[in-house]
Amino acid sequence: MANTGTFLIAGGGIGGLTTALGLAQKGIASVVLEKADELGEIGAGIQLGPNAFHAFDYLGVGDAAREMAVYVDELLLMDAVSGEPITRLPLDEPFRRRFNNPYAVVHRGDLHGVFLQACRENSLVELRTSQEGIGYEQSGGAVEAQIATGEVVTGRALVGADGLWSKVREQVIGDGAPRVTGHSTYRTVIPTDEMPEDLRWNAMTLWAGPKCHIVHYPLSDWKVFNLVVTYHNDAPEPVAGQAVSDEEVLKGFEHVCEPARKIIQHGKDWRLWVLCDRDPVLGWVDGRVVLLGDAAHPTLQYMAQGACMAMEDAVCLSHELGKEGLNIDQAFESYRQKRVNRTARIQIQSRLMGDHVFHPEGGHADLRNAIMRSMSVEDIYDNLQWLYGGGTPEALNAVR
Repeated sequence: MANTGTFLIAGGGIGGLTTALGLAQKGIASVVLEKADELGEIGAGIQLGPNAFHAFDYLGVGDAAREMAVYVDELLLMDAVSGEPITRLPLDEPFRRRFNNPYAVVHRGDLHGVFLQACRENSLVELRTSQEGIGYEQSGGAVEAQIATGEVVTGRALVGADGLWSKVREQVIGDGAPRVTGHSTYRTVIPTDEMPEDLRWNAMTLWAGPKCHIVHYPLSDWKVFNLVVTYHNDAPEPVAGQAVSDEEVLKGFEHVCEPARKIIQHGKDWRLWVLCDRDPVLGWVDGRVVLLGDAAHPTLQYMAQGACMAMEDAVCLSHELGKEGLNIDQAFESYRQKRVNRTARIQIQSRLMGDHVFHPEGGHADLRNAIMRSMSVEDIYDNLQWLYGGGTPEALNAVR
């Protein structure tokens, strides 16, 4: 059993591991309780904005993260109907100067591996698998995490970093199941030599179409291309990682241009996720229990900020807990206040990005194209300032 001075962390994903690393930076021991038999991540590529690199540096894994990232040259927005470029944002030296860090892409498993290795090497972090939390009880200055096996693990506090279907959230907030969007996302990776040669761009490329989109970019030192495609099909139930046929994927893209469709035709071994999120809420804290990452503020993929927000949460929470003179109640409340509006903005704006940038059609799409084409690089920088250059606690400001 963990001693009562140890923090318990439910969930061994990116949010849970970065929380453990952040706490260790402050000399706080933790036990990570992961329900799976092995620690790992499913999925493929994720995008890392400059705010992710700010967090890496704070957590002490900046060099390792930079070493395995792929640095794309630009963000490229294409019209999936006409096949024409809409706009592009260079990710060159001016971008890095403006936001003090790069933009990159990485395989989710590789990134999780960086955090996992750092946790394994840290004597203040204990990792436990096959530890599915089903609830908690609080008494005095301790929290008891109840495990599905019947075991009880005791700690000083509990951080719920157990994702979209969080059992900790179920008890802290009790707001039922997540919202099913009806958007189906299909993911795969394509060996680079099978990617159409004329589309092997060193870019994070988005083809935006009527109620659909396609995203691709290189991963793993250019060995593969990550391919993610989404369309509206009013899927009624949540699905995560289900194998599907090529035909199911292609039927959502019969109306897009030939180059975009050609990319999808090269995909195989597709996996399906039906996208879910939640409305923003204020009540992340219950005594000595606090929520973090998707357990607190699950968001759609359209701003590519889910993992980044979890890492920012971990930095902010550990920073508050490391402050002199703050008890746990005060630290949790300070963390909540500093994070709740920023993450709510991500949740709401991600929905709006899906509606107005990724998936509009007809006159709505023409308006999008006109607005995006009218914006200069500096205009786009200004619109991104709140995201990449602000909104995080003193700890992140200090490492910029």
